[in-house]
Amino acid sequence: MKHIEVSAMVKAEGWHESWDDEFQTYVLDEDAMLDGLEDQVSAGGCVVDFHSSDLFPERWFDLVLVLRCNNTALFDRLTARGYAPNKVTENLECEIMQTVLEEAREAYPAEIVHECPSESLEHLEANVQRVVAWIPAWQANNDK
Repeated sequence: MKHIEVSAMVKAEGWHESWDDEFQTYVLDEDAMLDGLEDQVSAGGCVVDFHSSDLFPERWFDLVLVLRCNNTALFDRLTARGYAPNKVTENLECEIMQTVLEEAREAYPAEIVHECPSESLEHLEANVQRVVAWIPAWQANNDK
């Protein structure tokens, strides 16, 4: 499996239109990003890591994991990363409203979208084990 950290690639490959001073982040050029990832992701065997999923083609994914976090832990995590206050607020509001989860549920078949807690190292390890356990079953069902 190949890990693709989309945010890092957006920076490295220039898949952005501009810089947003208010949120201290790049404004994504979705077309450039999707074009840049197409060959790599459509070949399969990729774990695509991004803060939302609904902008990606449904055909790219067999499993969509939406990581969830309580607001206290999320606030502490984002503040420690040095996020701008308005960016922290926006992220907290999205988590409260389950925005990423709802967008994933609207964009992909229900059976491939799974909500996973992401508040501790134990959660991280459990999520990794979940994916590791899923891979052989997927391979068996998709072996041609």
